[in-house]
Amino acid sequence: MKAVMLDADSMGSGIDFSPIQQLVDTLVLYPQSQPADCIGRLHDADIAISNKVMLDAATLKALPSLKLVCVVATGMNNVDVAAAGHLGIQVRNVVAYGTASVAQHTMMLLLALANRLPRYQSEVAAGLWQRSDSFCLQGHTTLQLEGKHLVIVGSGELGTRLAHLAEAFGMRVSFTARPGHENEDSRPSLVELAPFADVISLHCPLNSHTRGIISRKLLATLKPRCILINCARGGLVDDQAALDALKAGELGGYGVDVLPQEPPRNGHILLDALHLPLNLIVTPHNAWITPEARQNLINKTADNIRNFLQK
Repeated sequence: MKAVMLDADSMGSGIDFSPIQQLVDTLVLYPQSQPADCIGRLHDADIAISNKVMLDAATLKALPSLKLVCVVATGMNNVDVAAAGHLGIQVRNVVAYGTASVAQHTMMLLLALANRLPRYQSEVAAGLWQRSDSFCLQGHTTLQLEGKHLVIVGSGELGTRLAHLAEAFGMRVSFTARPGHENEDSRPSLVELAPFADVISLHCPLNSHTRGIISRKLLATLKPRCILINCARGGLVDDQAALDALKAGELGGYGVDVLPQEPPRNGHILLDALHLPLNLIVTPHNAWITPEARQNLINKTADNIRNFLQK
């Protein structure tokens, strides 16, 4: 049994691959792969392991030996799952590997934005505190989290863990109905909850129901001091509309760990705005990168392979 990982470097340093090596005859680790490399590198593989490398229908059709695709992530946007099913190739992903890590990162963004950290930090760097007539700067109203309303889109592992952390700060938490399934869900929809939210945090997949779920129309219904956080997937938010709302003072803060194109080699409007005096934080899709979470990805991928081999 041969397994090939196409983008081992995406796991970072210090990762132990032995849980997978112990299950297969051969494990080949490629640091990185381009889509054009995949057929050659996987031509005799039984198991393909990929974090972000695309495996489209044409590639999968050209790999008659392939029996299993292991996605070393929760999202499976990089694999044509329907084509794999038609070809008899199983696809397994990993869930709940970085719950603590991502929830911690989300809470970090929330705390920083609530305290207007980007604004005050830039003012200190510019010397405003040093030249102040007062002992402190108070130009930007902060948000005390206790008693405030957090609306979470996505009630899975991540959303639930974030809710527990927020409740420890005294926040009131509401989960929205599952997007696209509002008629079957007793919970209020995002549209219904949004006007009453002090914070909205996204922890849902990107699909036809959620793409652009934070639209210009929805942003117009928010409280002016509402904070928006996206640690889920780029494409859930109309970033131009969110940036416009932030500039106009119609959005209290925006924290983003994901962009539609990663890495953003061609730039992005939010990156261009980081030099502006805005309550904006953009992190480089690194909510998941604690060593514990990265090793957990490999351990859970090994579990997926073990379960596949036992059937």
